[in-house]
Amino acid sequence: MKAKAKSYHEIANSPKFKALMSRKKRFLLPVSLFFFAYYFTLPLLTSYSTVLNRPAFGPVSWAWIFAFSQFIMTWVLCIVYSRKSAQYDKMIESIRENAM
Repeated sequence: MKAKAKSYHEIANSPKFKALMSRKKRFLLPVSLFFFAYYFTLPLLTSYSTVLNRPAFGPVSWAWIFAFSQFIMTWVLCIVYSRKSAQYDKMIESIRENAM
């Protein structure tokens, strides 16, 4: 006879699930805060100061360099999250196996 699958409540209260959620929060919260701080720095600096108006090289100002760096920052964060999510997927698979 096949064992009964665990309910969501049982899975959500398991130590493995709690460890997964804790690890995700410890990663996602600082990364999200960094992203928003970095993202909103450009409009704040361009609106309330002239620090980014100075030329970096030739006619290109620091505002353009900062704006371009936001694309790089987004790509880097996406790559980091993709790699980190592989670890989460392994943890999820372990939780799923124990639930059946």
